[in-house]
Amino acid sequence: MSQKQISLPAKLINGGIAGIVGVTCVFPIDLAKTRLQNQRKGQQVYKSMVDCLVKTVRSDGYFGMYRGAAVNLALVTPEKAIKLAANDLFRHHLSKDGAGLTVFREMLAGCGAGMCQVVVTTPMEMLKIQLQDAGRLAAQQQKPVMMSPTKLVATNAVLTRSFNSVASAPRPVSATQIAKELLQTQGIRGLYRGLGATLMRDVPFSIVYFPLFANLNRLGRAGPEGAVPFYWAFFSGCAAGSTAAVAVNPCDVVKTRLQSLNKGSSEETYNGVVDCVRKILRKEGPSAFLKGAGCRALVIAPLFGIAQVMYSAGVGEFLLDNTPLNLLSP
Repeated sequence: MSQKQISLPAKLINGGIAGIVGVTCVFPIDLAKTRLQNQRKGQQVYKSMVDCLVKTVRSDGYFGMYRGAAVNLALVTPEKAIKLAANDLFRHHLSKDGAGLTVFREMLAGCGAGMCQVVVTTPMEMLKIQLQDAGRLAAQQQKPVMMSPTKLVATNAVLTRSFNSVASAPRPVSATQIAKELLQTQGIRGLYRGLGATLMRDVPFSIVYFPLFANLNRLGRAGPEGAVPFYWAFFSGCAAGSTAAVAVNPCDVVKTRLQSLNKGSSEETYNGVVDCVRKILRKEGPSAFLKGAGCRALVIAPLFGIAQVMYSAGVGEFLLDNTPLNLLSP
């Protein structure tokens, strides 16, 4: 079998459209995931994903669930385009004479895709997390912290000063303001805070996701040259995405904590991945690394199911063949 020619512009367009459609559908669950992961023991504002979404709608309205969506939608186009297109390109170059890839080569292609995407993923996640977590911090300021009687007596003077002063409401900011402030104070390095943790999450995710999706998707093919039904591609994307998401959730918790610039009262600060892991284990226990795992699976499953359907629909090829965009074709 001869190798099919890969059209990079078409793959990038497909990946971009896939990312926009997918993120629009699942963003509120992603917001709940971020807020649940950032909660510390004894300072819980939200009991569950549903409780988080209900409280968000009550305090910020329906569009409060889409806080941070603008930056995500702006950057998810290149992020998903790079991720999906890079995997296809690596698979194309790793295959020998059109023959099927071994699982190891599929994992290698996924690894390459994960490493490529962090160029866009890290600043996108950095800005998105600040905007998503702002509502949790505001709610935490309004919620009184429960203390034991002995601790209350020991800290009476501090509490008196605290209640006599009025807590200032957090000033609403935009992704542009955050990016500008980070660039002015820390340079480009500020936008890439948590790069190591992002690599720790996205590379293993891609190593698990892409081979699993390819093999599940192959089961739905009607013959060697047959097309895979869209519903099977959706199912395969959901199953592979949720499995990979839960597998790397501990890395996602570490990444979220490291990238959160604003902390609530008495919340820990971290000096790198190792320090973050050590403090979470000591103060919150191993179960803290599974915070938001359910939400993350609910986000990633439909996100990648929708993304794979849109990616395989061939919208990019159609646009390149039937519009002036065909100038981009090789």
